[in-house]
Amino acid sequence: MLTPRKVKHRKWHRAHVRGTASQRIDLSFGDYGLKATTGAWITARQIEAARRAMTRFVQRGGKIWIRIFPHTPVTIKGGEVRMGGGKGAVDHFIAEVKPGTVLFEIAGINKDQAEEAMRLAAHKLPVRTRFLSKI
Repeated sequence: MLTPRKVKHRKWHRAHVRGTASQRIDLSFGDYGLKATTGAWITARQIEAARRAMTRFVQRGGKIWIRIFPHTPVTIKGGEVRMGGGKGAVDHFIAEVKPGTVLFEIAGINKDQAEEAMRLAAHKLPVRTRFLSKI
């Protein structure tokens, strides 16, 4: 699973998805891609599930690029804990995805295979997506 090696601060303020993406909006590496049309938090587990779904489908064919990384820590206090006592412990990491961000790219396979692989990956994610093609 993806986690940062080191973070500047252990506990961060809550992330907000505001506006549209200005970076990572075009295909840079592969011939086909998956672009988010809505914004959301995507957890490291969801990214890994999507990556596994794509990798299993292409079976050694093609190359996959993950264009997002979960940098932001999310804290959670335990269940049935009273108010106070400070901020909870870091539970997981998220990638703050804005509408228009390219999430995954793939190359080395035909369009039908790429479209199906991206469809399988999209089912694992909490955002609405669109299939992109360079060719």
